[in-house]
Amino acid sequence: MNCKNSEHLVKIKIKCLFFLMPAFITFVVSKNRICSSMKYYLIAGEASGDLHASNLMKALKQRDKQAEFRFFGGDKMAAQGGSLVRHYREMAYMGFLPVLLHARTILKNMKLCRRDILSWRPDVLILVDYAGFNLKIARFVKTHCPDIPVHYYISPKIWAWKSYRIKQFRAYVDKMYIVFPFEKQWFAERNYAVDYVGNPSVDSVSTYLKNASSSVLEKTLDSSSSKPIIAILPGSRTQEIRRNLPQMLQAAEAFKDDYRIVVSGAPGQEESAYRQYMEGFDFQIVFNQTYALLHQAHAALVVSGTATLETALFDVPQVVCYYMSGGKFLTKLVRKYFIRTPFISLVNLVAGREVVRELVSYECTTELIHKELSVLLQGSERERILQEYARIHQLLGEPGAAEHTADLMLKYLKR
Repeated sequence: MNCKNSEHLVKIKIKCLFFLMPAFITFVVSKNRICSSMKYYLIAGEASGDLHASNLMKALKQRDKQAEFRFFGGDKMAAQGGSLVRHYREMAYMGFLPVLLHARTILKNMKLCRRDILSWRPDVLILVDYAGFNLKIARFVKTHCPDIPVHYYISPKIWAWKSYRIKQFRAYVDKMYIVFPFEKQWFAERNYAVDYVGNPSVDSVSTYLKNASSSVLEKTLDSSSSKPIIAILPGSRTQEIRRNLPQMLQAAEAFKDDYRIVVSGAPGQEESAYRQYMEGFDFQIVFNQTYALLHQAHAALVVSGTATLETALFDVPQVVCYYMSGGKFLTKLVRKYFIRTPFISLVNLVAGREVVRELVSYECTTELIHKELSVLLQGSERERILQEYARIHQLLGEPGAAEHTADLMLKYLKR
């Protein structure tokens, strides 16, 4: 090869190096940054989101020792470290009227969140449920700083209502981590890829059972009684308690000679919220001991919500209650045009068929609750439900939702 050709090759190599160097530097810097530490911005707008987000933060810290966190959330997230920008107590407004009355506060929180994200420039934005607020933030981020990945942990229940929001997820959310196996098919039918990571309730119940102790509950209960327990879980919101607890108490009273009737009080409620409906009923209330109560319960009456799935994970046969005013006509109208699922309880939704009896609206009467509860206390129906619960355990999979999410999140971010 003559000198002229050799000189020409050298020039080509220098030019290639010149053009490739910026890309190479960017790759090395981003790779080292992801491997060393990252900036995570999380938004959780209520107590359950605070819990689930804190578990995810813990899992991320185990994989990213120098992780930096900044967040809208609560005390549990703050315990994991980082900077709490706004507590969820100043954000958690539900229902048309409360949202309307606190519109200025909500807008103020929205502006603060937008400014803070732009100022801090996180490596990833992690949204936890709380769709009304979070989807607006996702849209803002994708409009003003599209280079920030938006990941969503625990999908809002758009498969039950507001299914039109799928368009917003496609446009503004890069990765979605779901916690119910049936959601995967729902999203797939709408051409949106998601990852099932397990269910946080499986984690919570599994952790409790590993360290289970009945001593705290037994100190609270009447130790002279060895009767089996019927647990009443009337919900955590004042409106739920008002609508459901009276019928639940009246239905359970018929069994008081053979069973202990115990009401589970929600952490955010005062005892008076329950006692006002319990005049004439000599039943106990226990607070902050729902898992201990379910661990010992023989059967349960449960207001629809996450508690129905937790009750199933403790293998307690249950009747699901949910009273709505308006009668048969209004209930059918709501279920036809607003609720897009065949069931209201997570137990039946996960199973894909009726495992436990749901008494909704006009069916949620003292007589029907009593009738369904009596069937659960012994016999073939009880055994059938327990067999179905075993199948639900398999469908939900092993514990580790937060850990699986952290692994997938870092894998996607490294790409």
